[in-house]
Amino acid sequence: MECSGQVTPQLMMAAGTAVIGSLQFGYNTGVINAPQNIIESFYNETWSSRFSEPISQGTLTGLWSLSVAIFSVGGMFGSFSVGLFVNRFGRKNSMLMANMLVFIAAAFMGFSKLAASFEMLIIGRFIVGLYSGLSTGFVPMYVEEISPTNLRGALGTLHQLGVVIGILMAQIFGTESILGNAFLWPLLLAFTLLPAVLQCVLLPLCPESPRYLLINCNEESKARSILVKLRGTDEVTEDMQEMKEESQQMMREKTVTIPELFRSPIYRQPIFVAIMMQLSQQLSGINAVFYYSTGIFERAGVSQPVYATIGAGVVNTAFTVVSLFVVERVGRRPLQLTGLMGMAVSAVFLTVAMALLDQVRWMSYISIVAIFSFVAFFEIGPGPIPWFIVAELFSQGPRPAAFAVAGFSNWSANFLVGMGFPYVEQLCGPYVFIIFTVLLLGFFTFTYFKVPETKGLTFDEIAAGFRQSAGQGADKYSAPEEFNTLRGDDPDL
Repeated sequence: MECSGQVTPQLMMAAGTAVIGSLQFGYNTGVINAPQNIIESFYNETWSSRFSEPISQGTLTGLWSLSVAIFSVGGMFGSFSVGLFVNRFGRKNSMLMANMLVFIAAAFMGFSKLAASFEMLIIGRFIVGLYSGLSTGFVPMYVEEISPTNLRGALGTLHQLGVVIGILMAQIFGTESILGNAFLWPLLLAFTLLPAVLQCVLLPLCPESPRYLLINCNEESKARSILVKLRGTDEVTEDMQEMKEESQQMMREKTVTIPELFRSPIYRQPIFVAIMMQLSQQLSGINAVFYYSTGIFERAGVSQPVYATIGAGVVNTAFTVVSLFVVERVGRRPLQLTGLMGMAVSAVFLTVAMALLDQVRWMSYISIVAIFSFVAFFEIGPGPIPWFIVAELFSQGPRPAAFAVAGFSNWSANFLVGMGFPYVEQLCGPYVFIIFTVLLLGFFTFTYFKVPETKGLTFDEIAAGFRQSAGQGADKYSAPEEFNTLRGDDPDL
């Protein structure tokens, strides 16, 4: 059964308002990079005024690493707390409440220079990380639950679009001529306050998730009236019937906790798929490519490498838009597989180009093309799909716990890459991308054999497919059987 729907102003208003949280995540991920030297100077000045001696290089490096990594630590805690909020306060109210963290974080970061306190900046980074971790659960869950089945993938991609637009904004605002200078960098960090204010104004005008109202709160009439507004038609019988069927299935299930996701054969496979999809995003090497990009652009003779890096951010955004338009036509699996293989090939070219950079001058241009290609393939599949496929793999009962586990996996991998990559890069040099190539090929193989297509299927149909494969028993299970169950009549797969 496919519940069709169309894009309506009310639907886009709700999805667009929610995605402000995604933009915040992207902005605060990228904002710390551009003013690194200026913030390090602030740390040095603060240290010198307190202790009457310059800060040692080791201490400075440690403080800077902490300032960057503490964001991911906050994200881990936030993502793991998603389930505590969404079932108790609802999807919309959870997003609204989380903005309190942004106001506190903006105050800490914005006044850190005035107070001559690098501790305030680090605390602010942790708090905004906490908010971002919550948002990576709240936003995809809300958007997926308000979307009609035939638009779920496209609207789910809006989360990643918000993230990359946030990163691009941080890159642009972080240029020295705008806010990335010695006088205005506190405003650069505190800018996150403005999107939070905008979201607080708009969220009360948006509806609660009808799926949450019907299944969790048993408010059928309210859920129906919201669906009528979201769909732009009185004909919402199919949607209501689908939610009622899921509700009846949920009543037959006991409350799903995080340990239960791993103990139950019904949930073990989809949670494993969800975790691996998140790892395929963070361990793909995308952060490493952006780490290297400025140096590569410098070697290629680009006079202002910061603008070339912004160009990579534009490519990032453009190909997320491409994914948004093709995901419902092509499907999740083909895009994920194409993205992973394209990134692997790009990583091979980048490795060869960087290894020969000093011997063959024109290799610098190959490396630039490889960077743009790598980024483009990332946003075709591994960038947007892991976020929204978690909502598709689980029914209403286990969904919050699944988002908590998947988000925690993503943020943990993000933290490990951020902390470990500089050391691995020192050991391997440009050959570090061979490691990422091997990982990408591994994720490609896993996706090919284990990840089902979810395009055009309702949440309950997807969950039923996993229940059926789990009921067949481990020794009878095979990936093709699961694909036959889950991909339906889609001839493209």
